[in-house]
Amino acid sequence: MKILFTSSSGGHLEELFQLKKFINEQSILLTEGKPIVDNRFRKKYFVKQINRKEKHFLFHFIQLSIREFHILRVEKPDVIISTGALTTVPICIFAKLMKKKVIYIESFARITTPSLTGKILYHFADLFIVQWKELLKVYPKAKYFGGIF
Repeated sequence: MKILFTSSSGGHLEELFQLKKFINEQSILLTEGKPIVDNRFRKKYFVKQINRKEKHFLFHFIQLSIREFHILRVEKPDVIISTGALTTVPICIFAKLMKKKVIYIESFARITTPSLTGKILYHFADLFIVQWKELLKVYPKAKYFGGIF
C-alpha cells in the first residue's frame, strides 16, 4: 500500500514520525521547509511554508494547492495520513475528491480546543483521530486511541 505522509514542520512532523510502524518502502513524505535526511521514505517533497496572516497568503496558497495536486497525480497514493497543519489541507481535500482514503490525526497539543486544520479536515477525513478523550466532545465522529507518543 502506498501511503503519503504529510505535515507541516516542527511538532507536527515529529508526531508524524511517531507513525514509523506504518512507513514502508513505498511511503512518500510531503512536508514544508528545508529538506531533511530520512531514508525511510521512497520519495520526499518539500513545499514552501506559508502564513495565513501574510499579505500574499491567497496567492501562495493557490501555488501550494497546484503543487500538491501535481504531487498527488504523480504519486497516486492509496492513503494520505496527515498530522496537520495548514500546508496539508489542499492535498487532503484533493485526495478525498479523487476517492483516496484520508486519515487525519489532530495534534497532541490540542486537548480541549480544535485546530483550524482539524475543523476543516474533519469533514473530509475517512478516519479522524484525536489524542485526547476531551476532543470527542468537539469531534463526535472521531476515534480515540490514546496519544501517538
